Amino acid sequence: MIDEATIGFVREHREEDVRQLALQARRDSNVNMPWALDQIQGWQMARRKLPSWAAIDGIVYPPHLSMEQCSSEQTAIYKCNIMNRLPQSCRETLIDLTGGFGVDFAFISRCCSRAIYVERQEHLCETARHNFELLGLQHVSIIHGDAEDVLNDLETDAASTLIYLDPARRDSNKARTYAIADCTPNVLELKDKLLHAAHHVLIKLSPMLDWHKAVSDLGEHVAEVHIVSTAGECKELLILMAAHHQGEPAIHCVNDEKRLVFKPTEGDVPAVIAENEDGKYLYEPNASIMKAGCFGLLTQRYPVKALAADSHLFVSSQEVKDFPGRRFAVTAVTTMNKKELATALKGISRANVAVRNFPMTAQQLHGRLRLGDGGDCYIFGSTTADGQRLLYICKKP
Repeated sequence: MIDEATIGFVREHREEDVRQLALQARRDSNVNMPWALDQIQGWQMARRKLPSWAAIDGIVYPPHLSMEQCSSEQTAIYKCNIMNRLPQSCRETLIDLTGGFGVDFAFISRCCSRAIYVERQEHLCETARHNFELLGLQHVSIIHGDAEDVLNDLETDAASTLIYLDPARRDSNKARTYAIADCTPNVLELKDKLLHAAHHVLIKLSPMLDWHKAVSDLGEHVAEVHIVSTAGECKELLILMAAHHQGEPAIHCVNDEKRLVFKPTEGDVPAVIAENEDGKYLYEPNASIMKAGCFGLLTQRYPVKALAADSHLFVSSQEVKDFPGRRFAVTAVTTMNKKELATALKGISRANVAVRNFPMTAQQLHGRLRLGDGGDCYIFGSTTADGQRLLYICKKP
């Protein structure tokens, strides 16, 4: 229970700088300042990350680390959409074995008739109970317990149940972990029990993890891999396991509204290389495709060619507006020769500089060019298939 003075303080100051408010702690002795600061900082993060929650008065937020680690509204809705594609009969009951703050659970549960939230930390269970009521989730139940113990005790109809897990990716010393076996709970050890309890299991893994390794570790029941990016940053690696799945998994590269779906054997095709052509347009794949590594597939699905096998930049003579990534109009192509550079950079005082398969870092190249940062000019340093090190000077089309 939190007193009215503290709740009032949060409402009055929630748009102010948390660091400045912390300095007032001694002057507001009747306020539970640590809790109030968590709520103010949590609400400020939620406005960006969970706007529908931030709009509800009274939502309780966890400490800063938990808010940083929780899913965004956009990625939580995406998980709900994955589940919505399953037949209704396969998702009558949701069991979230790693409930946490409850963001994913709250969104996914809306596509199920019944939902069970499981969390081993009691204070998070109490927070979830409070928040779920405000969110209008009347069909949910909360279990305070360990994921593996609950999995052993619950009796389920596997055909109509789906399980969701977001294993903790920190060890006992709070250091980050990435491998599936190093997370808690260890999904590799629980895999058979999970698929016995539910015919469909969705697992959220670190975006740093190699998806090929995840598929190899989890085995033949991997039905789908979702590499999810928002605003150009890879956020999540999701694995959907299905008890009766056979064959290759479908790989979904998702960046905001753009989606590319392929099978692993399709993603292994070699890229078509640009030969002696400058290209009027240059393309940089989005973060999900960079993570997936399906560069050859892009030259099969779109009328583009790769600058080189390892450059991960593409060119075309005609603009390809539906390319899954950033596209640029090439205004000039130059070597690092001083005279050529001077001509190509004439009138340019600022630029956004990036490199792909180039012997300098972006920072080094930026310093070499002696340009300011930013503006509407984009310069990509890269190496072509014949070994030329070129700069592509571009602008947004």
